[in-house]
Amino acid sequence: MHMEPDTGSNFLSIATTVSGVFLVMAVGAFARYMKWLTSEADRSLAGFTTNALLPSFFFHRIMTDTKLSADLTAWTPSLYGAALTSFGFAFALAMVWAFGRWFGLNDSSERRTFSLCTGIANYGYIPFPLAEVFYPGCIVTLLVHNVGVDIALWSFGLFIISGQGLKESWSRIVFSPPLVSVTIALTIRQMGGQTLVPTPVLHMSEQLGRCSIPLGLVLSGAIIYDYAGRVKFSDALRPLTLAILVRVLLLPIAFLTIAKYGQLSRDLQEVLLLQAAMPTATFPLVMTRLYDQSVETAWTVIVGTSLLGIVTIPLWMVFGAQWLGF
Repeated sequence: MHMEPDTGSNFLSIATTVSGVFLVMAVGAFARYMKWLTSEADRSLAGFTTNALLPSFFFHRIMTDTKLSADLTAWTPSLYGAALTSFGFAFALAMVWAFGRWFGLNDSSERRTFSLCTGIANYGYIPFPLAEVFYPGCIVTLLVHNVGVDIALWSFGLFIISGQGLKESWSRIVFSPPLVSVTIALTIRQMGGQTLVPTPVLHMSEQLGRCSIPLGLVLSGAIIYDYAGRVKFSDALRPLTLAILVRVLLLPIAFLTIAKYGQLSRDLQEVLLLQAAMPTATFPLVMTRLYDQSVETAWTVIVGTSLLGIVTIPLWMVFGAQWLGF
């Protein structure tokens, strides 16, 4: 089922859904404030979400999707995910090195962090709930697309933030539970073995998968809250202006142009529309902290574009749906 044209132009409907997603993040921030969710729990909960809940979500979706192609074209979205995310990193890197000094981004740490955060759109916790409501037919395409995004993040993105490249991160990519889950599920589907998967396994993966997005949003809200008092608005305004130009204006134009003229399937067009509408991803904040780069810059870009996303996500989704003829 796809979104009907009148629904596609319904700004209020999209804005309501977007607001609901951010309210879940707000619950995470409030839980941190109330000390119901401590920072000591972050690593274990994030690990459980990444290594158990999300793989379950992916496995169940692929096993039960009736539209998934049973041939190698099922991997095409991954190629687009890797290519467009790499393009986003490269574009953000070029922009910050060319113009960063005019926007308060003067040292290497700030520029590396800006490039990582601005170059990658939110590809999981926000688009999945939106896809569930407006484009349910593209959910499997979106998760396969995200395999490519992860590959770009842990190769080109890792190189940007740390100086390490694919050689150092290949095992993290190849053996990551989300990628393993998608690979196994797609292999089973391509061999026609989905009917042989035991029903209890499908029930288990469904129940675990339902927890993945809400818990991820709650954790993101809690981490964002931790750094809320460390960034001054006066220091954040200029870097955020450049981030808005790159992430909220120029990259969406590029993504929608590819979606319209790239001879893509309808499902992949919907995925690119969702990605065009997204603010930056939240996970780069964790990578930035891990590699001792500019956490303040990461917080500014992530929180600034996310808050703006309450308005810009519906705007881009409405405009993109009309322009693509949905």
